Amino acid sequence: MKQTWIMALLAWMAALGASLGAASVQASPEQDRLDLVKYYTSRYPNVRLESYVWGALAFSPDSQAQYAAIMEFPPFEAELDQGRTLWETPFRNGKTYAGCLPNGGRMIAGNYPMFDDAKDKVVTLQDALNDCRAANGEDAYPLDDMKTMGRLTAYMRTLSDGMLTNIRVEGTKAVAAYEDGKKLFYSRKGQLNFACASCHVQNVGNYLRSDLISPVVGHTVHWPVFLAGDTLVTLQQRYANCFIRLRAVPPAQGSTTLNNLEYFHSYMSNGLPLTSSVFRK
Repeated sequence: MKQTWIMALLAWMAALGASLGAASVQASPEQDRLDLVKYYTSRYPNVRLESYVWGALAFSPDSQAQYAAIMEFPPFEAELDQGRTLWETPFRNGKTYAGCLPNGGRMIAGNYPMFDDAKDKVVTLQDALNDCRAANGEDAYPLDDMKTMGRLTAYMRTLSDGMLTNIRVEGTKAVAAYEDGKKLFYSRKGQLNFACASCHVQNVGNYLRSDLISPVVGHTVHWPVFLAGDTLVTLQQRYANCFIRLRAVPPAQGSTTLNNLEYFHSYMSNGLPLTSSVFRK
């Protein structure tokens, strides 16, 4: 009986996710974002939109208090220090990351991911860092290497704290990439037959085991995050983990599939400020 009830619930959630995705497939990116904001604020009128930068913490004063206590003495400062060292260490040619990124790398993270017309694809912040390395004769960092790319990105994001997320979707090809990411977000996947929206739209504010479920609006403003202390996790690593939990094979990090998902995902946080180096359970 219990298994039958669970399967019925899963089917209902997946169907609802599909219907929401289908209903908004012809909407503009901005209309998609506004529809989600309206959905959340109508469902949780006592939670301010600006509080969504805290993810699930916005729905739990107790969790926010625990977070504040932890952040008095962040357990990951050594990781950020190593990221700063990576950022400031010159390449073999004597140049630095700041020399080949717009505005010296400051207050730019909120523009990523972006659609690069010259490359005909979505480019993430990690891609921009590796492009900088290549332009200076250095090998690319593996996207899943937290000792290099993870630490570097975590520190570099601190240079954009307070910047409002500013993802742009302009032009036919950019819209196609956005729609591809949106389709993945609302599509069922894996043996559990869930979509990203099954949790992060329909079940926001509910518990999954002992964890509150967070809204997609505000999701991307603080990645990479430090889990349970100083364990660094990037956004696309989290995507891969979600695929695995759904018993699905995850696309490769840095693939067109995940970059397009990140493009759609990040647009949903447009107008919210970046807050880097946060602790999560």
